[in-house]
Amino acid sequence: MIRITYITITYNAANVLQRTLDSVLKQDYPHIVHLIIDGASTDNTLKLVDEYIARSNAAENGHQVQVSSEPDKGIYDAMNKGLRSADGDYLCFLNAGDFLPSSDTASRIAQAVANTQEPSQLPAVLYGDTDIVDGEGHFLRHRRLAPPERLTWKSFRQGMLVCHQAFYARTDFAIATPYNMQYRYSADVDWCIRVMKAADKEQVPLLNLHMVVANYNEEGQTTLHHRESLWERYRVMEHHYGRVQTFALHCWFAIRALLNH
Repeated sequence: MIRITYITITYNAANVLQRTLDSVLKQDYPHIVHLIIDGASTDNTLKLVDEYIARSNAAENGHQVQVSSEPDKGIYDAMNKGLRSADGDYLCFLNAGDFLPSSDTASRIAQAVANTQEPSQLPAVLYGDTDIVDGEGHFLRHRRLAPPERLTWKSFRQGMLVCHQAFYARTDFAIATPYNMQYRYSADVDWCIRVMKAADKEQVPLLNLHMVVANYNEEGQTTLHHRESLWERYRVMEHHYGRVQTFALHCWFAIRALLNH
């Protein structure tokens, strides 16, 4: 049975963290490690985490919870700390405010891996669909960008087709691919592409889970810094796909938006 590590990055996140913790706590799959990487919060975040640890221990669900709290240099620095602490087979970044959609999400993911035709070689990435929720955790809509049937690193030329929270990277590939700290808002896009590039180089397949695996809070840092995030994503795409192709694709995106308006 595969071991899944969920990594939750927090900083003064008490107003949105509870639903994230609850969604992991209620998973009926026992082989889960939950890493909580806190940036020295000054609100009730750590109080909620302490209560969560107590509830997890009382539930005897087999989950392990590990917590660190210290100042960091931003969210991607914290994510790199999470990578350095991760083990098991797969990891997923489930940040404060985001949550797993049902109590059997992890067990269904594990079953999908078990059903692969090549059980001796674990897929490099497991990917699924995402639903968008508001700041209260209420369903808003299915994510507009949807994963293709067969995902490759080149797929992201069309945008980030798989949400970061719906991207389960095999731990060895993930650890070997730290987040690029030169990006402030879009290092997650770059990270996903580089993980998939490494998988392609090693000829390790990716697995489409064909299920919603994450509820994503749209009111995160990318939304708050939308313009800066878009420019960084453009730079990421230039780096991986070339200047000419990236410019041409974005011209097409603009034309398509006008036609669909």
